[in-house]
Amino acid sequence: MQSTMQDAPLLISDIIRHGEWIYADKKIFTVTPDGVDVATFYEVSKRAERLAAALVELGIGQGDRVATFMWNNQAHMEAYIAIPCMGAVLHTLNIRLFPEQLAYIIQHAEDEIIIVDSSLVPLLAKVRDQIPSVKCIIVNGPETTGLLGDTLDYETLVSAQQPGFVWPDLDERSAAIMCYTSGTTGNPKGVVYSHRSTWLHSMASTTANSIGMCEGDRCLLIVPMFHVNAWGAAYTSFFAGTELIMPQMFLQGGPIVKMIRELRPTISLGVPTIWNDVLRVAETDPDVDFSSLRGLLAGGSAVPRFMIETFRDKYGINMVQGWGMTETSPLAAVSLPPAGTPPELEIDYRVKAGRVVAGVQMRLVDDEGTTLEKDGKTVGEFEIRGPWITASYFGVDEPDKFHDGWLRTGDIGTLDAEGFMVISDRTKDVIKSGGEWISSVELESTMMAHPSVFEAAVVAIPDEKWQERPLCCVVLRPGETATAEELRAFLAERVAKWWLPERWTFIDAVPKTSVGKFDKKVLRAQYHDGELDVIELG
Repeated sequence: MQSTMQDAPLLISDIIRHGEWIYADKKIFTVTPDGVDVATFYEVSKRAERLAAALVELGIGQGDRVATFMWNNQAHMEAYIAIPCMGAVLHTLNIRLFPEQLAYIIQHAEDEIIIVDSSLVPLLAKVRDQIPSVKCIIVNGPETTGLLGDTLDYETLVSAQQPGFVWPDLDERSAAIMCYTSGTTGNPKGVVYSHRSTWLHSMASTTANSIGMCEGDRCLLIVPMFHVNAWGAAYTSFFAGTELIMPQMFLQGGPIVKMIRELRPTISLGVPTIWNDVLRVAETDPDVDFSSLRGLLAGGSAVPRFMIETFRDKYGINMVQGWGMTETSPLAAVSLPPAGTPPELEIDYRVKAGRVVAGVQMRLVDDEGTTLEKDGKTVGEFEIRGPWITASYFGVDEPDKFHDGWLRTGDIGTLDAEGFMVISDRTKDVIKSGGEWISSVELESTMMAHPSVFEAAVVAIPDEKWQERPLCCVVLRPGETATAEELRAFLAERVAKWWLPERWTFIDAVPKTSVGKFDKKVLRAQYHDGELDVIELG
């Protein structure tokens, strides 16, 4: 028996049509050095149609790659709409990659056009002679440096066209967006999202069991638009009618606290390092006002318990962890406590990585690939599958990343009967001491609860007796003092005795990856090269 339902393809253009019609007057705010620029969903959508017409005149057709090298701003949102809706492929370039990685992914993706913000021209200029695939560069904003040679002006191109570009009918499984991993090991790998996967991911982000973005929300979008499509929020905003605040390059604690006070977001998305800086600034800002916020979403790395507790107890804000990867679009799990959880126990759920949202499946496997029990105790690697989970990488054969139709995440931890994940480490960061696991994630989270500690990163270092032991790298808060002995005593009251690090080092800052995570490979290299002043305790 056949269904009688209409078989309409799931296309990004339909998300945009819905947003520009139902939520035409909803606004996108772009923070600039001179104030705040404001445009409605309708205005942004119509400008996107003009951009699409301009790209066609420049020779872009269906399947061609158009890259963006931009901050979170209105023009970037216009590119987000125009490029996939016209049938081309949006490739968001990470502005914080090393030049050799940037040149690699531009050439690997075969980008034909790059749209770049004028403030980022000097960064792109470093690789201009290494990217022959790029035929044309469009600059958003005044360009007077000449560093890129001949370029086109974004506003001139858009203004020369008329709205009314007709979005074509496309195969919902055709490529819409490309995003590359941050390349922590080897070259970055490309993940290609389809219209269908993006549509389904956007819908999932509106559910109350995930992020719950809705018409009543205004989202401060701190997570970069080059980082897994701003965790999907850009498209979800048009799907749900959620207004957006685009902070551009103003990503420090001070400007963010000001944006929250003046632009009144209800939710905000960002990595834990950003929220740690926000808390630091808020401690001494007499005008801090977080009263508009109903919640914060943090992801990209584990959120320390103290951070969740501080936002809750001091400011009355619920912080939720989101878990995902470039390969998972990225929303895959959210740490919302189950209904009926007593208030005093909610924090125990919020510190977990979360449980999968409807639409994806999770399992735990051992080194041989055998599925393990969901008992909250057995440790294994998480594997995931679903309609917005990648099945392969672009132009690269990586069979070791996939297992029997599941994506191997590289995250190690436990899975309980309620479906909650507890991540103890990445496979590349795990500490195996005397045949037993030590969770660097838990050590870091516990250490950062110390009032004198601003950041803490724990890495595995070789040990003659135990094979590996933890090295604790600590950044103290300004004006604070603490000894390794004091910090070890603090840990001793909170973790297993055999977890306690014997080796400590105090550093000025924890190295960060291009997306704001702790870059532990740099710390390991610094230790190996003797660049860290290590204190050994008995």
